[in-house]
Amino acid sequence: MTDRDPKSLIRVARESGQQELAEPLDLGQRVRELRKARDWTLEHAAREAGLARSTLSKIENGQMSPTYEALKKLAVGLEISVPQLFTPPRKTQVNGRMSVVKSGEGVQQTTTTYEHELLAETLTKKAMLPYRARVRARRIDEFDGWVRHDGEEFLYVLTGVIRLYTEFYEPVEMRRGDSAYYDASMGHNVVSVSDEDATILWVTSLV
Repeated sequence: MTDRDPKSLIRVARESGQQELAEPLDLGQRVRELRKARDWTLEHAAREAGLARSTLSKIENGQMSPTYEALKKLAVGLEISVPQLFTPPRKTQVNGRMSVVKSGEGVQQTTTTYEHELLAETLTKKAMLPYRARVRARRIDEFDGWVRHDGEEFLYVLTGVIRLYTEFYEPVEMRRGDSAYYDASMGHNVVSVSDEDATILWVTSLV
């Protein structure tokens, strides 16, 4: 186990995986997909748009670049706006990713104030970083300043009693079943105030 603070855990999670670059939009393919989504023939779509069938066919096959007037006619015929012609469809394919972590089998990372158990560590390019933490700190002065990072964060108390310190609010005492959702760029720290070390579930956004 190595010493890491929560900020570095989140940074490593954000940096894992290759950055994907958006592919340029193929207008012809986009128009064809919009037409077929409506179950329209080429003739029907051309009639709705007020264009010649041959013109629409050339646009779909990338054999001509439509004028702005033709784009407006296409948009009206398809009952969408011109910008929507250039907006790629939302990803609808289910990738079926899943990660199951049995109790105690998460990746352990220890600091002077927390013992973290990283969950779903096998998944790259996650939108969220979930982890269970045992809160060892008992006083706010055990921290070297505020913890702060990009994104939003959800905290749920599993066992014990904690005190949540934040930069702009009075400290809040929280018990089992209590939760908090906050802007993670606001300074925050957590200490245990029960006899035993409290445990909490943290979920941090990575996008």
